[in-house]
Amino acid sequence: MRWLANILASLWLAVCAALPVVAQEEEAPIMSFPSPETTRGGEPAPPPEAREQVVAGISSDAVSITTSFDGSEIIIYGAVRRETPIPGSSLLNVIVTVEGPGRSVTIRRKQRKLGIWVNTESVVVGTAPSFYSVATTGALRLILDEAEDARYRISIPTAMRAFARPVNVDDPAHFTEAMINQRLADGTYNLRENGVQLVEDTLFRADFRLPANLIEGTYKVRIFLVRQGKVIDSYSAPLEVRKVGLERWLYRLAFDQPLLYGLMSLFIAAAAGWGASAAFRALQRK
Repeated sequence: MRWLANILASLWLAVCAALPVVAQEEEAPIMSFPSPETTRGGEPAPPPEAREQVVAGISSDAVSITTSFDGSEIIIYGAVRRETPIPGSSLLNVIVTVEGPGRSVTIRRKQRKLGIWVNTESVVVGTAPSFYSVATTGALRLILDEAEDARYRISIPTAMRAFARPVNVDDPAHFTEAMINQRLADGTYNLRENGVQLVEDTLFRADFRLPANLIEGTYKVRIFLVRQGKVIDSYSAPLEVRKVGLERWLYRLAFDQPLLYGLMSLFIAAAAGWGASAAFRALQRK
């Protein structure tokens, strides 16, 4: 019987040694070919289109306002940097904007009552650019999607910020439209379609005329590359506008020392009046 016990013990050890092997085989990962994540059939997916980037410059990074300042001109130029051939599947467009410091604006509606015109309803816009100019290589509504316009605030209406207080009028959009039309008429805002020259889809240039009524502050220059209505790259740079010389001294004196500024103004006015009177009497004696 001892030999039978040895045989049974050997069989038991063999079964125990085989169990881990079976367990390992059950835990082996399940693989399939081809992978569900790969594209089945047809050509493989093309690589993403190489990115195009803006390389730009400004003819002057600062504008000085003097006593004889009657406006200024700046040139914004640049190139499109790419490491692959120019994509032929879509047209490239360039949009350039120049935006002045924002200011809160109150827009009032006049109505005729009892024979006279009086201010009635009003709307306050949180921030509106003091100057805004847009130049493009084509019709803005054709080269830029509305969603992209709302995202980057490129067109003139989207450059306005939210209303600053609860609006109690039925048609607040008419107030902003009236303000935009007025500023378009006096040149504070302007849209120049085809105002950007684009050469060989690589070099571009835009000329801007800054009016004489500029206010001090940091202006923002933005450049957008657009393909199929989407902005593929953008560039932003500051443009400083500052009063200098006698203009700045008088400007600061009026705000820092208003009493001295007022007395000096009275003295200059009195001296000018006395000088004009003396000159007139001298001419009469002759």
